Amino acid sequence: MEEGIVFLVDKPYEWTSFDVVKKIRNALKIKKVGHAGTLDPLATGLLIICAGKMTKQIDTFQQQEKEYTGTFVIGKTTESFDLEKEVVDVADISHITESDILAAVKQLTGEIQQIPPMHSAIRKDGKRVYESARKGITLELDARTVTVNTFEITGISLPEIHFRIVCTKGTYIRSLARDLGELLGVGAYLSALIRTRIGKYKLGDADNLPELIEKIKGGLHENL
Repeated sequence: MEEGIVFLVDKPYEWTSFDVVKKIRNALKIKKVGHAGTLDPLATGLLIICAGKMTKQIDTFQQQEKEYTGTFVIGKTTESFDLEKEVVDVADISHITESDILAAVKQLTGEIQQIPPMHSAIRKDGKRVYESARKGITLELDARTVTVNTFEITGISLPEIHFRIVCTKGTYIRSLARDLGELLGVGAYLSALIRTRIGKYKLGDADNLPELIEKIKGGLHENL
């Protein structure tokens, strides 16, 4: 594997991105393996894994545009803005209309300022912020400039709102759930998320993890 290799993986539900890295690292029997862009445990979809010399290209992959599909639930929220934490009721949603939703989505499209969620892997003062969140410590996180190129509502069956989002590196879909809920005044959380594309790489071209491991064990990588 002198030139390195890139694997496209459909990340399993409830696996961390690093769980996938470890599984592939053990199958390849080499240490130099990394992923190009974290997916939360409760998200599925495209994860790019680089091995060998291709680990030098991780930043290049991370910079590329991302595409997601998924579902928000309004009228309720969670501490983590996804299903990692307990769902709590926020407000009645009987007055919410499709035009209300589309108007809020419009405000969250384009170049926006976004505050990352506390339950995330970003670092503040040298530590992962989720470590503080799990101890009940709230940190003040700075807003970041991100670009949501496309925020399309693909279906509304309240309390569920189905979407397709195309965005730049560093955009948190859970934060978009939080911000959408705040704009509507009823709260919201992310109930399902699939990453369907990173740059030119598509989920349809990815292997599921068990099949990929079998391919690796069968010598898939040896001549690459």
